[in-house]
Amino acid sequence: MTEVSNESSVGSKNICCLALWVLLFALSLPLEAQQPKKSPRMGFLTLLAKPDSNEEAFMLGLRELGYIDGQTITIEYRRAAGKLERLPELANELVRLKVDLIVARSTPVIQAAKNATATISIVMLGAADPVASGLVASLSRPGGNITGNSNINPELTGKRFELLREIVPKLSRVAFLGHSGDPAHKLFLKETHEAAERFRMKFQALLIGAPEEIEGAFSTMMRAAGSFDHSAAFYPRSGNGGKDC
Repeated sequence: MTEVSNESSVGSKNICCLALWVLLFALSLPLEAQQPKKSPRMGFLTLLAKPDSNEEAFMLGLRELGYIDGQTITIEYRRAAGKLERLPELANELVRLKVDLIVARSTPVIQAAKNATATISIVMLGAADPVASGLVASLSRPGGNITGNSNINPELTGKRFELLREIVPKLSRVAFLGHSGDPAHKLFLKETHEAAERFRMKFQALLIGAPEEIEGAFSTMMRAAGSFDHSAAFYPRSGNGGKDC
């Protein structure tokens, strides 16, 4: 049931998203055929407070496929607005509404949806590592009720260090800025720390819990980098294009 793909650019991400929507609604067609008077109802669960470019691409893809919210399909939006603690409540709301499927963006959102239901189909968008995060059993045989795509970002950390070393041969220190509430960022942290050790670089980790902490984190990194001639920073991208936090 699962289709998993690597994304190398924003453009390819949008293409993968639209391809995923085709798969998503193909899965809902048998239900529509059995109940012709009932339009499909989809739950859309996200940490974002308002639509972004990926969501706009999603809506365009729906229209191109003939699915118009309020006419041929009903979309139940649930937005946590950056508040991770709201995700279980919102996911359970969608389950109580008996939606036909749930689209979940980013690892903590997917996890909340997974905890809320084992029967409603969940389409994950942008999970950093669905296997290591415990979302699916494996990429080839995921099992369960989750399908979708993955960024596979943590595994690319070593390659990023190689590229940084080629660009800045004397690079000696790396800082890591991540979201403490996103389990995917914990995977990034582990992979980045191990890569820094392999390349014999000093490593500084800063995990924040809210957007208002970003400025202070940057100040901390800049103060620490002041004594080094060659420094760099890692900012892991979430499934929402790095905008969840």
